[in-house]
Amino acid sequence: MTHLTHCIYASAASEPFDAAALRELLDASRVLNERAGITGMLLYADGSFFQVIEGPAEAVSELFARIVADRRHDHVTRIIEEPIPRRSFGNWSMGFPSEGLELSQLAGFNDFFGSAACLTRLDAGRARKLLAAFGAGRWRHRLSDFAPLAA
Repeated sequence: MTHLTHCIYASAASEPFDAAALRELLDASRVLNERAGITGMLLYADGSFFQVIEGPAEAVSELFARIVADRRHDHVTRIIEEPIPRRSFGNWSMGFPSEGLELSQLAGFNDFFGSAACLTRLDAGRARKLLAAFGAGRWRHRLSDFAPLAA
């Protein structure tokens, strides 16, 4: 029996993501994650990512390690990683606030920021609160928010 885990994290984008970059990220991620049995959802707002990844524990851990090493992410903050009894997202979902019609036409798009009803997919009240907090600005970081690192 495969034990399921979810990992919820937030990160700052190392560079701004436009619609084309977000589409490319989603398309590539779907292919790789499907092979690994990973599902989840990704939110992008104001230069920050908030993501729930779920699947077999080893696959989730490996994916999170790749995300931490990915140069597109900075200041990766793991919020929760814990076993789950079942998936909250059977397919990938992605949400953006006011990013335009092009992104809203992507398969898997959800208006997480405009409709609280989308948050009811998550089983745990805590996860819904986390998503609402991200939508309100918590854990959102731009690289300009951080002091330069000493060389």
